[in-house]
Amino acid sequence: MLDTRSPLLDRAPTAPAGATPSAAVSARRLAEAITPLVNDEGFIDTAVEGVRLIASRCSYPRTPLIYEPGIFVIAQGDKIGYLGERVIHYGPGNYLVQALPMPFECETRTPENAPMLGINIAFDPLTLSELVQQLPAPGRELGDPAPMAAVALDATMEACVLRLIDCLGDATESRVLGTGRVREVLFAALRGPQGASLRQLVQRQGQYARIIDALTYLHRHFASPLTVEALAAQANMSTSHFHHHFKRTTQQSPLQYLKRLRLLKARALLGQQRMNVARAASEVGYRSTSQFSREYKRYFGVSPSRG
Repeated sequence: MLDTRSPLLDRAPTAPAGATPSAAVSARRLAEAITPLVNDEGFIDTAVEGVRLIASRCSYPRTPLIYEPGIFVIAQGDKIGYLGERVIHYGPGNYLVQALPMPFECETRTPENAPMLGINIAFDPLTLSELVQQLPAPGRELGDPAPMAAVALDATMEACVLRLIDCLGDATESRVLGTGRVREVLFAALRGPQGASLRQLVQRQGQYARIIDALTYLHRHFASPLTVEALAAQANMSTSHFHHHFKRTTQQSPLQYLKRLRLLKARALLGQQRMNVARAASEVGYRSTSQFSREYKRYFGVSPSRG
């Protein structure tokens, strides 16, 4: 059910004149480059590690999911992310920077008589670290880094993404040029408006870095019995301080995050591995199959036996 409260609308800020190509022209160039490479739907692996094409011929209503950290460029169609009270639009003319894995809800809209098309570039920690070390130290940055935000697709980022797409259709070019072109995209992202969030993945300073440490631990041990106190200890913070900063960063409490992560992991086990409900519940940390089934239905709107 949609939140009836007035949400905070996140749209990529308008770039200075001359810095950003027309959204329509940019989208057409990207869509024309992606179209010949797509012969399936969903996330489509390419010959370049960490790079996937995105395609959908159907619109989808608001659905719970989780993205791994990366950049998402939508060339045709639209996606709308719902994270707490935030509504994040990412479509032609902007791109999504996902700095942290974040359970959220997403709506997909396809244009009339055409598929939704895009590309996803995963963040490689080693590459990010190498690039950050070569960049000059930033000035004082105000505010907290955003773990998930839409950013205007400027001419530099568009050119980098197009060069990457251009090499995907040829196995030799993908092998020889792919890694370098991914570096170009990541470099452009580091110099963009969300560069601070990406630098924090490497530099690990301040409260945000402590939340990253706790999230890393949570993802490694999500099936184990976890408490807020244990996660706070991983972040080297008091329980109340940790709870406040975790919710401020992720727009959900630590236990909400853990429950949603477990349910999303279970849905993958049920769908991709055809695991039975009782085993999937156990694999993600539930001791009670009936409790798992209730929470699964509440989150996804269908029972796990049908989901």
